[in-house]
Parts: sequence; structure tokens; C-alpha cells
Amino acid sequence: MSVEHASTRIVDAYARGGEELAADEVWALEAHLETCGACRERLSAAVTSEAPALASLVGTVWSALEPHLATTVPVPPRRRWSAALTAWLTPVMVPWLATAVSVTLIALLLEVTGVRPGLGNGPLVLLFAPLLPVCGVAASWSRGLDPAYELTASAPRAGLPLVLRRTAAVLAVVIPPLLVGSWATGVSAGQWLLPALAFTSAALALGTVVGVTRACAALAVVWAAVVLAPTLATGRTTFALQPDGMPVWGLLLALGAGVVAVRKDAYSLLGTHR
Repeated sequence: MSVEHASTRIVDAYARGGEELAADEVWALEAHLETCGACRERLSAAVTSEAPALASLVGTVWSALEPHLATTVPVPPRRRWSAALTAWLTPVMVPWLATAVSVTLIALLLEVTGVRPGLGNGPLVLLFAPLLPVCGVAASWSRGLDPAYELTASAPRAGLPLVLRRTAAVLAVVIPPLLVGSWATGVSAGQWLLPALAFTSAALALGTVVGVTRACAALAVVWAAVVLAPTLATGRTTFALQPDGMPVWGLLLALGAGVVAVRKDAYSLLGTHR
């Protein structure tokens, strides 16, 4: 498979400081340099020819640092684990994930004890499971909650891979207690898992257009109006949560994943933080 390399114009301009390049060209080049050794070598040569003063400065700094590199203290394992977790989680997600788990446990407690004032007879796991991952995803990719959102979105490794990592982290925390809740109440896992995954993929797909946070909020409102309110009012499980409705959720999940794959480049824009 052929690999498209950066043009000489872009490499040379970047070596001179990048002031001649558009922001998207700088971002694309930096992302490409992370995985392309050939272009890194070209950039090194370009710095020597296009910015000799910078090359001299780098050489001076390197010669001063090189004797100390062999004696550098290795990073403690705890810090390595912390650095690895930052690729999957952000501190702002923690209270939201804790809230999602707490809601699951409270729903399970109400289900087991039968103390459900005004909640009807529908299984609570089915009613709340699709909303919990969506709330976590909204918190993990929100410019209003994350004070470092600009740094996150402008980093070369930002975009769809980061969104998928954080979404996977949310699902990894939320799904286990939901599994326990469905097992304890006798609800089939497929009845809540497919809607939860379909809602999550729909939030990511719609997020490419209106922003992830807005998409999650809109879907939460739709769920409350179309499914949650009627179920609580009638005390009966709607068709959307019955086994016969699972193929529809599977189709929505596939459509959402398809949209995410087609519009993957949209996650590199700050608009997805809205």
C-alpha cells in the first residue's frame, strides 16, 4: 500500500517555523511525522538547510544533555500507568462515571426491594441503561467541562482515536454494573445492551454535525420523551425495549458506526466539543 508523504514545500516551511502554513497543514504534518520516519529525516535535513541557527541551537542543547541521558532516573511504574490512563480517561469524567454507577446501583436497589414510588412496573435497567453511557461520553468530550479541551483537540493524536478510547473507557465502567443489575433482575442483557450501544454510536455520529455534547443532550431528551415518560406513565415496557425491537436497535447501531467511520475526520475539529 502506497504512503503519501508530505510535500517538500510543507516540510521546508515547517522547518522555517511554520508561519507560512495554514493551521490544518501544520496539524496534518505533525500527525504524519509521528508515524513516518522518512519524513522525519527529511525534516531534519530541512532544518539544517533552511534554519541553520536553529540546527546549531539544537546541536548545542543535545551535546549538553547527552552526558546526562544515560543516568536519567526511569519513570516510576505508577507514573507510567498514569500516563497510559490519560490516553483513555480525563479527570472530568470521574464524577460523571461515578454518578452513572451510582444511578445503576440505586435502580438495582429499588428493583430488588420493590420500593419504586411513581416509577411504574417497567424494568429500571431497561429504562436507564441507554442513557448512562451517553452521559459519560458527553462528559468525556465536552469543551464546557474539560478545561484542556483546546489542547486535546489540537494535539496530533486527537480525533476519532481519542473519541473511541474515551467512549470505550465509559463503556468499560458503565457496562459491568449494568450486567450485574440485569442478572439480578432477570432482564436479558441484549435488551439493554443493544439500545445502549446504539445510543452511544448515534451520539458519536450526530456529534460530527452538532457536537458530541449537544448530540448526547438531544438524544437524552428524545429518550425521555419517547420511551421513558410513556413507560413510567403506563407501567408497561414499550416496544422499543421488548425483544422484538432488538433488530431495530442493531440496525441503528450499524448505521451509527457507519456514519462515524465515514465522517471520522470531523472529530479533528473543535466543533465536536460543542
